Amino acid sequence: MPRLKDFIELHFVIFLWGFTAILGKLITIPAVELVAMRTLITALALGAIMYRNGTPFGIGRAMVIRIMLVGVVIAAHWILFFAAARVSSVSISLVGLSTSSLWTAFLEPLFNKGKVKPHEIFLALLVIMGLYIIFQHETSFDSVLGISMAIGAALLGSIFTIINANLVKTIPSTTITMYEMAGAFVGTVLFFPVYTLYFAEGSLNFGLTGMDWIYLLVLALACTVYAYTASVRLMQRISAYTVNLTVNLEPVYGIILAWFIFNEGDQLSQGFYIGAGVILLSVFIYPVLDTLEKRRKRKLQQPLPDSVVSGKD
Repeated sequence: MPRLKDFIELHFVIFLWGFTAILGKLITIPAVELVAMRTLITALALGAIMYRNGTPFGIGRAMVIRIMLVGVVIAAHWILFFAAARVSSVSISLVGLSTSSLWTAFLEPLFNKGKVKPHEIFLALLVIMGLYIIFQHETSFDSVLGISMAIGAALLGSIFTIINANLVKTIPSTTITMYEMAGAFVGTVLFFPVYTLYFAEGSLNFGLTGMDWIYLLVLALACTVYAYTASVRLMQRISAYTVNLTVNLEPVYGIILAWFIFNEGDQLSQGFYIGAGVILLSVFIYPVLDTLEKRRKRKLQQPLPDSVVSGKD
C-alpha cells in the first residue's frame, strides 16, 4: 500500500528527470562529450551497485552485445536532446521530447505485431496540431532546429523504451541499464572520429570547470542512478498507471525551472505556449483514454450471463 512519502518521492524523481535538460544546458562542454562522461559515470556507479547487491553480471555474450547496441540508441537520444537544449531552449527541447508517447503509440504495435488504437490516432492529430502551432510562431532557425532534434530524440527514446519493456521480462532491470550505459559510452567514443572531423573543429572538449563537475555528478548520480533505482522501487508499491501519469509532469517541471533559471518566459512567443499546451494536453489524457479503452475491451470479453445465453428472463 503506497504511503504519502512514496508519492512525494515519486514527484521528486520526476522533478529530477525534468531537471536533466537544465543541467545539460548548464554544463559547458558540448553535448557529445557530456553524454560520454554521463554514461561512463552511470555505468560505473550501477556496476558498483550490482556488485554490492550481488546482482549477476553474466547474461550471455550475445545478450550483452544486444543490450549494448540499445545503449548506442540511448546515446544518440541523449546527444540530440542535450544539443536541442543548447541550440534553442530548454522549453522547446522538452516540448519536442513530449512527443515520445505519440511515437510509442505507433511504434509499439509494429514491434509487438499489434494494432494502432483509434484514440491514439486522435491524440496523434492533436500532437501534430500543437507542433504546427509552434512552428507557425517559432520561425527562427535555432527554434526549428531545436524542436526537430528534440522530436528525433523522442523517436529514439520510444524505440529503446519498447525494447526495454521486452528485455526486462527476463533480465534484471539494473543489469540492463548498466550494460546499456556501457554501450552508450562505447558508442559515443566510436562516434568521436566522425564528430571531431565534421562537427567539433578537429578536437574534443573535456574542459570541465569545478561547477561542471558538480552538475555532471548530479546529472549522473542523482538524475540517472538514484532516479532510476527509486522509480523501480516505487513501482513495487504504486501502480504503473499512477507512475506513468505522474511522469507526464516531467516537461512541466522542466519548463517551469527554465522560466526561473534561464528567464525563458520572455524569450518564447505566446504561440509556443498554446502549441505546448495542446501537446501536453494530449500527453495527460493519453493514459486516461487508454485505461477507458482497456475497460471497454474487458467488458466486451466478459461471458454473457446464463439467463441471457439461454434466453430466460
